Amino acid sequence: MPRINSTLSSRLVVVLLASMVGMSLSASGGKERPKLVVGIVVEGLQADYINNLRDYFSEGGFNRLLRDGVMLSNVDYGTALDPVAATAVVMTGASPAVTGIGSEFKYDVEAQRLEPILLDPSTIGNFTSETYSPAGLLVSTIADEVRIAGGGVTNVYAISPDPQQAILLGGHAANSAFWISDTNGNWATTTFYKDVPALVGGRNRITPLASKLDTMSWTPALKMSDYPDLPDHLKHYPFRYVFPRGNSERYNIFKNSAPVNAEVTSLANEFIKTLSLGSHDGVDMLNVTYTVAPFEYAKNPDNRLEMMDSYIRLDRNIEQLFSDVDHATGGNSVIFLVATPPSSTVRRDDEKWNIPYGEFSTRKAGSLLNMYLMAVYGTGEWVKGYHNGHFYLNTNLIKEKGLDAKAVRAEAAAFIAKMSGIKDVFTIDQILSGDAGDNGSAVKRNTNINSAGDIYVNVIPGWEIINDYIGAPSSRNQVERIAAATAPAFILAPGIAPRRIDIPVDARAIAPTVARLLRIRSPNAASLPAIGLE
Repeated sequence: MPRINSTLSSRLVVVLLASMVGMSLSASGGKERPKLVVGIVVEGLQADYINNLRDYFSEGGFNRLLRDGVMLSNVDYGTALDPVAATAVVMTGASPAVTGIGSEFKYDVEAQRLEPILLDPSTIGNFTSETYSPAGLLVSTIADEVRIAGGGVTNVYAISPDPQQAILLGGHAANSAFWISDTNGNWATTTFYKDVPALVGGRNRITPLASKLDTMSWTPALKMSDYPDLPDHLKHYPFRYVFPRGNSERYNIFKNSAPVNAEVTSLANEFIKTLSLGSHDGVDMLNVTYTVAPFEYAKNPDNRLEMMDSYIRLDRNIEQLFSDVDHATGGNSVIFLVATPPSSTVRRDDEKWNIPYGEFSTRKAGSLLNMYLMAVYGTGEWVKGYHNGHFYLNTNLIKEKGLDAKAVRAEAAAFIAKMSGIKDVFTIDQILSGDAGDNGSAVKRNTNINSAGDIYVNVIPGWEIINDYIGAPSSRNQVERIAAATAPAFILAPGIAPRRIDIPVDARAIAPTVARLLRIRSPNAASLPAIGLE
C-alpha cells in the first residue's frame, strides 16, 4: 500500500478544516454574534409624524433608522392596548390572554379598588416605597432568554419612567429594572432584583431628579417659525412647562413630558459606559422606554406644537444613545425600536366646533344597572365595579341566589345596550367565544380572563367617559376616539438589508424575530414565527 506524502496529508487537513469552517460560517450566515442588543419601546409613536418631521431630524436618529434599518410601518396589536399591556406583547411575543397583562391596572372586585397589575406587597422598594415585581407576568420575555442564553454571565438592565414597563422590559431574570419613583423622584427598583449598580445610588444622592426639576423647564427646542404645518394662531404662543416643588404631581407631570426622555437617555448611557455593556463574553441587553404621547397637562387642547417638539427632542436622544452603543460595540449591536398604539385623548374639542359630544358616567351607569338587576332578581349589590370598559358583577350573589351566571350577564348586557352613548356591549361569554364584533378574535386574545369583567362596553366616539365609579379615583376621564391598533417599528442589525415592510405584521412576531437575530430561543409563549429579514 503506497504511503501518503506527509506534506500532502497536512494540506488536505487544512483544506478540510477550512471547508468545515466555511460550512459553519455559511450555516450561521457568516456573522459574529452581536455584543449588545438594545430594545426601545416608544409610547404613542406615529409614522406620520416621523415622515413629516424627517427634514428636522439628525442623521443619527430617526433618519438612521429610516436609512439603515428595516421599517415595519404597520405593527398590529389586534386591539388598542395601553402602553403596559402593549410592552408585554412586544417583550413576550404573546397576547394578554397568555401573558396575564391585560392592562396597566386590574380591578380588585372584593376590595372594590384599582391596583397596578404588577403590584407585589411581598417585595420591598429600593429607593422608593413602591412595591412591584414580575410575578404577575406569566411567561418568559426576550430579556429572560438573553440572560438564560448567557448563563448568567451577561447583563440585562431595563430603564423606564414607569415602574411596570421597566419590569416588563427586564422580565424575571434581569440584573435590575429601574423607574422614576412617583413619591420622591429617585431612580428606583425592587428587591426582587438583586443587582443594584452603585451608579444609581450615586445619581440619586449627587444629582437627584428632585433638585434638577426645581430649575428645569420645557420650552420649544426650535424657533416657532421653524415648526412645519403649524397654524398661525399657534405660532404666537410658545409653551412653557415647569415642575415646581410645591406641585404634588410634579413627578407624574415630568414623566409625561418630553424632557423625561433625556433623563432616560442619560442614565442608559451611564449604564453602557460604567458597566461596560457590550464588552462581555456573550450578549448584553439594555431596554428603555420613551414617550411622545400627547401631553396630558397641555394648556391648549390643540397640542400639535408639544407633539412635534417631543419628536424632535426624542430624535436627539436616540442619536445620542445610538452613538454610545456604537462606541461600546464597534457597530456590532442589534437595535429594535417598537411603538405602542396611540391612546384615547383626555381632552375634548372646543365647544365652538360643534362636534357631537356626550358624557358616559360610569357611576350612573353602574347604579342604573344595579337598580335594574334588583328589579329583576331581588335586592342586593349586583354591580361591584367598573374599570377600562369592564363592568364587574357580584358573582357571589349570583351563586347565592342559584342563578345562571351566563343568563344574568346577558340580561345586564341587554340593559346597558339601551343606555345613551353605548356603541357596543359584549358579555365575557361572547368575548371568549370570539363573538365580540368584527374583530372578535383579536378582542379574545387581548382579554385576560383573570382580570376581565363580566360586561364590556364601547362608547360612541366623541363621548367622554367619566371615570367616577367608586374605587377608581386614579383613572382619568377620556374622550373616546377610535384609535388604530397599529404602530411602526424599526430593526437595525448588522447584515440586515434596509427595507420598508408595509404589510401588517403581528406585534407578537417582534420577540421571535429579535431572538433569531441573536441566535437564541424565543420566549416560551411566542407562538408566531420570526419575520424573514435575512
